[in-house]
Amino acid sequence: MRTLLTSIALVLLAAALPLVAGAAKPESVTVNAADLKWADAPPDLPKGAQVAVLYGDPMKKGPFTLRLKMPAGYKIPPHWHTQDENLTILEGTLVLHMGDTMDAPAHDLAVAAFHFLPGKAHHAAEAKGETVVQLHGMGPFDIHYLNPADNPNPGKAGGAAKK
Repeated sequence: MRTLLTSIALVLLAAALPLVAGAAKPESVTVNAADLKWADAPPDLPKGAQVAVLYGDPMKKGPFTLRLKMPAGYKIPPHWHTQDENLTILEGTLVLHMGDTMDAPAHDLAVAAFHFLPGKAHHAAEAKGETVVQLHGMGPFDIHYLNPADNPNPGKAGGAAKK
């Protein structure tokens, strides 16, 4: 009887392993620049930027990669994110202010620059010229403005409609 139960358990385990392994292993993704699908950035970002999601879903738990295209002079007021953020500059220059104001010490990040931001780090950003940033990390992606009135989303407390 014990041998029979062990055999059944081994058969069930062997049958379940491909299902578990298949669910955990992501599929390969290739996206050429010509295939990017740009859309308006989410309402929690100032108007004028566009976003293209390359991998995953930034609003869900799990890995994601996206590109953010910002026009010249575009600014994101001081904020922080719950999760770590990895930035790579693909076009233009991103001025990254590390601190609580747009006057905080800044780094000019030019094409091919990389910057790692730990979760909850206060920062602000602005684009010199049209700028494209590739951002990747673990979702869900969020943005918390230090001054709630800076949130351009009228649906959020302190957003533009609530000023």
